Amino acid sequence: MTEEMKNCSYCAEGELLDAFGIKIGELPMSKVILFKEQSHRGRVIVACKKHVDDITMLTAEERTQYMEDVNHVAEILHELFHPDKINFGAYGDTMHHLHFHLVPKYRDGFEWGGVFAMNPHEVTLAQEEYDELIGMIRARL
Repeated sequence: MTEEMKNCSYCAEGELLDAFGIKIGELPMSKVILFKEQSHRGRVIVACKKHVDDITMLTAEERTQYMEDVNHVAEILHELFHPDKINFGAYGDTMHHLHFHLVPKYRDGFEWGGVFAMNPHEVTLAQEEYDELIGMIRARL
């Protein structure tokens, strides 16, 4: 593992990932992570298993599989949480590892009609509530 990967939350996992997320499981080309800040119930991150900075750095086959993984997780979120819309965010200005935030949004809910905050520090859950969400999503991966 390169030094860059040792300092990457998605590659190294452990304490770096624990600071903001909880790993739910893996798909063929990605890791699925529950975002600890749950202002948007069910918000997850789908991080590419390959340490790349941009989607253009994947082969056509890798890109297709990664987007299939993102789509699969979006379908799970629709099934479980029935959002009016899922926002997809892929920024990476400071986190140089390809990942998408999947953010369920509701017409009468937090931040409807605007861009979701990266970490609004509004809603954290008890461990039992995290475990319940993780179990619901993991059962469908």
